[in-house]
Amino acid sequence: MSTQIILPRILQVGAGASEEIPNILTSLTCSRPLIVTDKMMVELGYASRIQSSLSAHGIYADVFDNTVPEPTVASIQAGVEQARNGDYDCIVALGGGSPIDSAKAIAILAKHGGQMRDYKFPRIVLEAGLPIIAVPTTAGTGSEVTRVTIITDETSDEKMLCVGIGFMPLAALIDYNLTLSVPPRTTADTGIDALTHAIEAYVSKKASLYSDSQALAAMSLLAPNLRRAYHNGADREAREAMMLGSTLAGVAFSNASVALVHGMSRPIGAAFHVPHGLSNAMLLPCVTAWSIPAAPERYADCARAMGIATGQDSDAQANQKLLDELHALNDELQVPSPAQFGIDRQAFFDLLPVMAEQALASGSPGNNPRVPNAAEITELYQQLW
Repeated sequence: MSTQIILPRILQVGAGASEEIPNILTSLTCSRPLIVTDKMMVELGYASRIQSSLSAHGIYADVFDNTVPEPTVASIQAGVEQARNGDYDCIVALGGGSPIDSAKAIAILAKHGGQMRDYKFPRIVLEAGLPIIAVPTTAGTGSEVTRVTIITDETSDEKMLCVGIGFMPLAALIDYNLTLSVPPRTTADTGIDALTHAIEAYVSKKASLYSDSQALAAMSLLAPNLRRAYHNGADREAREAMMLGSTLAGVAFSNASVALVHGMSRPIGAAFHVPHGLSNAMLLPCVTAWSIPAAPERYADCARAMGIATGQDSDAQANQKLLDELHALNDELQVPSPAQFGIDRQAFFDLLPVMAEQALASGSPGNNPRVPNAAEITELYQQLW
């Protein structure tokens, strides 16, 4: 059985990669970019730096900086209108996962019209939107190399999963220098998100030899360096490893899909406005413990790739070390429980049936080694509390 691999046409990796934007645009015959970003990237000067670099090559870019964390249908609408009414021939997506996800949605809606709900899974979006050049500034989502975007419908608090080659950036510039200013909390949340991508891609029922190779490499880069980057953001070696690990994890899950952690994470984020990486971090230990019996060898491979178990450990020993490490990581990186985050207990428990159904509807739990029903998902949510 063959596996179809979909990647950006251009991947530029390493220090200074983002400085190649003018050359990349020229190679793609694009000359009128719209930079889609957030206000933090403007405040840090990253957006103006790109504008200056482009203008030196005779390319003039406008900026849309009203993207928000955990993008919503409403938050992208002004960007859709600007992209639709301008004479732009491409989008430069600058920032973490939220600006890149926003740019993907804007690129499709600006070119093809309709509503975001029209493009949600199970529809597979094959039509191309405006070309996207993705410049990630966090080591976490891997959105720069995925054919996925997630946009929240604020009228129903549903995180809509949108999938297809139409959402794949044409180019991705992976420059770890842009992550040196990322604060510890964001470093932790995005880093555990990337680690979750790698683990879930490896244990997914849709895994292949190709995605396995990317996932294992990602784990070997992420696990030893996440604490280092969290405690010392100026650690360039750790930042470089995290950035590449995040991208490889994105390649892995874009081609193997995510599983139960992500399926359960999205409803928590939509209902209670928990950042995506943080809700993944909350769930990873308990979901992993529940899933291990269905794939002990695969999870043991994860522990060995992460460097916390050796070939001399049995699978059972490796898996216990994996669970111990996931709990220790959450403790050291100060990942809160739902209660510690400030979620109201009654509101959380009242929403359990809806969250369980939304998790199942996303399709991600069906990729898990141990596939849950709604009652089992509800029980896991109760354990999480």
